[in-house]
Amino acid sequence: MSIRVLIVDDHAVVRSGLRLLLEAEDGVEPVGEAGTAQDAVFQARALTPDVILLDVLLPDRTGLEILPQLKHENPDAKVLVLSMQDEPRYVREAFAAGASGYVLKEAADTEVVAAIREIAGGGRYVNPELGARLVAADTEAAKLADADPLSDREREVLRLLALGHTNQEIAKMLYISVRTAETHRAHIMQKLGLQTRADLVAYALDRGLLQSA
Repeated sequence: MSIRVLIVDDHAVVRSGLRLLLEAEDGVEPVGEAGTAQDAVFQARALTPDVILLDVLLPDRTGLEILPQLKHENPDAKVLVLSMQDEPRYVREAFAAGASGYVLKEAADTEVVAAIREIAGGGRYVNPELGARLVAADTEAAKLADADPLSDREREVLRLLALGHTNQEIAKMLYISVRTAETHRAHIMQKLGLQTRADLVAYALDRGLLQSA
């Protein structure tokens, strides 16, 4: 059976080019086109495609905004996002929204077809160069997390503790309950392996957290 593909792009010329590309491929069948988000949702429901080739920039809503709705209308459909954005964070957002693949608009025709076949078979696809940058970005983020395991709120609580404020004072200053302030303090001590307030002060000074105080 052929892979049934719905093409979603706001430019008619792009849709025509993609249709011609797919029509020339064995085992791939373009079954419909949509130029708006609203039409894309309707077509996803009516045509039940296997793969939705989804442009990010649409005139009424973005592709990522409607992606969950497309999946709701046709849970079995796989979504391949077409985008001009080559930043790793856009790839993360697309996959978080339910995409199975991410291809740059500048990609070669062969890559688009390969991506369609890959996700139709249950796999995932990201441009190799972009995938390598995504891994590198995630690795760097993990290093930063290891270097400073505290959340922004925990860092603020640590700063106030190091300045000598009590849990009750911190609760009032941050508009949280005393119990929450105590929990934050316990988590901070545990994450950093600290035992005393003096340890907290030393850590805060070492990290420059008291410089803005």
